[in-house]
Amino acid sequence: MVLLAASVMPVMAIISLVPVLPLLMREFAGVAGSEFLVPIALTIPALCVALFSPVAGWLADRIGRKILLVSALVLYAACGIVPWFLDDLFQIIAARIALGMTEAVIMTVATTLIGDYFVDERREKWIALQVATTSVSAIVLIAVGGLLGEILGSRGPFLLYLLGLPIAGMAAMILFEPEDHARSTGVGATAFPFARVLPLVVITLGVGIVFYTLIVQLGPILELSGPVSPATIGMVGAVTNLSVGGGSFIFHKLKQHAGRMPLALGLLLAALGYAGAAYSTSLPSVAGFAALACVGSGILLPNMLTWTMRRLPPEFRGRGTGLWTGAFFLGQFLAPLVAAAVVGATSGLAGALLVYAGVVAVGSIVAALSFRLGSRTE
Repeated sequence: MVLLAASVMPVMAIISLVPVLPLLMREFAGVAGSEFLVPIALTIPALCVALFSPVAGWLADRIGRKILLVSALVLYAACGIVPWFLDDLFQIIAARIALGMTEAVIMTVATTLIGDYFVDERREKWIALQVATTSVSAIVLIAVGGLLGEILGSRGPFLLYLLGLPIAGMAAMILFEPEDHARSTGVGATAFPFARVLPLVVITLGVGIVFYTLIVQLGPILELSGPVSPATIGMVGAVTNLSVGGGSFIFHKLKQHAGRMPLALGLLLAALGYAGAAYSTSLPSVAGFAALACVGSGILLPNMLTWTMRRLPPEFRGRGTGLWTGAFFLGQFLAPLVAAAVVGATSGLAGALLVYAGVVAVGSIVAALSFRLGSRTE
């Protein structure tokens, strides 16, 4: 449970600030380039996680998991609260960059420890719970962030980062350093299995883009059926996050087949969701297909992480998990950029959704054929 709580912290870093983004935009309207810089302040931690997760994984294998996680949680709280005291946008961005570096350590080490502490079905169970917990927590975090913003203004949600301190305390008291793996100190270490892991990391990057494109573009997607209020977008957003949790539950039932088969199923559901949203003309239909795509993502995310874990020797689990985490968060950062390019090329969001659906459907077919021709379990 401590590891699940720690895994929520990187999600909170962005989600909790979404309700106060308009307040921050107005506050820094006089700063040159604020229309670009303020959203960057919101999302820059995701890029930092993408860039520094491999380094965090290497450190976890070299110096240990527990001390790294506890230290990162303390620094997370310290860096996270800094913008509460700042009035300069560039200083806030600098603090957010430091926060993103601590997030890279937290997410990578928490996930690595799940792989260390549990094996086989128990590991798959907790990986699915990790994905479900981070998805469902977004519903609560965005509501709490909005409440703090309403009461305390644009800096209110930054107080939430202090939650890192009690979680650090619990981690220090409850977690333990795994004793059953030999860290790669150079003695008896084999070469990192790049050939086995990198293909899964590349697929994870694509899964991250597919997942976050729908999350980021949810408002415009819903507006394909006509004007939609912010409250409606928020309600549908809650449903899509619950749908991710539902997909994780489905994966839990399929965990013994983790690999190509859940990959094919998750991609199929995502493709159907994207295509259905593109063709739908009513709000309930668009929302339903968006939720279906998120069910697919809920299958894909724990499947890719479980698949990667199974291919990692214990001494390289930190580095491999760091690569996986980096790829997933890079997908989060790239999702709006890729979406903008595809929308521009297709002259509309509906056309872009069909392109996504087609690409994802091809991936599902390839995964299904690979499952039929190859082994059924990785």
